[in-house]
Amino acid sequence: MSTHTVEFVGTGETIEVAETETVLDAAIREGISQEYSCRVGMCLACSAKIVDGDVTQPAARGLTEAETEDYALTCMARPQSDLKLERGAYPPSIEIESDSKSVADD
Repeated sequence: MSTHTVEFVGTGETIEVAETETVLDAAIREGISQEYSCRVGMCLACSAKIVDGDVTQPAARGLTEAETEDYALTCMARPQSDLKLERGAYPPSIEIESDSKSVADD
């Protein structure tokens, strides 16, 4: 089983993550604080920008196909290489959803 190093830029925290586990599960196991909510790839709370490296995240339904190139949902993302992630970075679609709700509420 291959493992990869995941570095969280900004904090410098690093963890080892097996290809068979999610980044979120490994972060929790290692005691690293990571936002999350649904754990099924829909809410985007656990979003991170992929600074470097590759992940597989076939069940990341909250991201558009284009967004999966630049963003990871840590609850779904499994590393395919060493990674650098920027936590708390949200894809553009989350802003569109927020804007739509604001307009609907008016």
